[in-house]
Amino acid sequence: MTPLQPAARDRALSRLRLAIPTPRTALFGALLWAVTMGASALVTLFLDNWETPAKIRIVTMLFAAGAALAFPIGLFAARLVSQGRRWEVAFAAAFVCLAAATIGLTAGLFALQYRSYYAEWHAPAFTHTWALQFVFTTLIALYQFVVLGIRLYFPLGFLALFAAGVWFARQQR
Repeated sequence: MTPLQPAARDRALSRLRLAIPTPRTALFGALLWAVTMGASALVTLFLDNWETPAKIRIVTMLFAAGAALAFPIGLFAARLVSQGRRWEVAFAAAFVCLAAATIGLTAGLFALQYRSYYAEWHAPAFTHTWALQFVFTTLIALYQFVVLGIRLYFPLGFLALFAAGVWFARQQR
């Protein structure tokens, strides 16, 4: 493998620096994205007459936390992918990157919570059986999130994702 030439390395570092969102944008965007995705889950759960108020709060907070963590990462990825491109590419990059980061990080938080609940019945840590239980519990949690959790993003979360894509594309002009 050949090392990067200094000019290519400098261009790559410059692209990375330009993709980093400002702290203000990252913070306010994360707060707004968290409130929006939490509200999306909350509205859907209320419309479905779901469980108890305590469980609704937990799920709402899970979706808000996942969104707060995802926004700066999704924004960075979208800026990195769309640098110097047309507004259509910027919109698509924001749409895909924010959706993937939000769903991925929220699913990851769900898997951690799911795993912590079932850990009580698992084998001692770092044994072969524990490793299998850890992997399969995590995979089952991710599957359940895809099947049951994604619907909580509709319709409000999807509309917010579209609006965020438009905002991002306008910022890139």
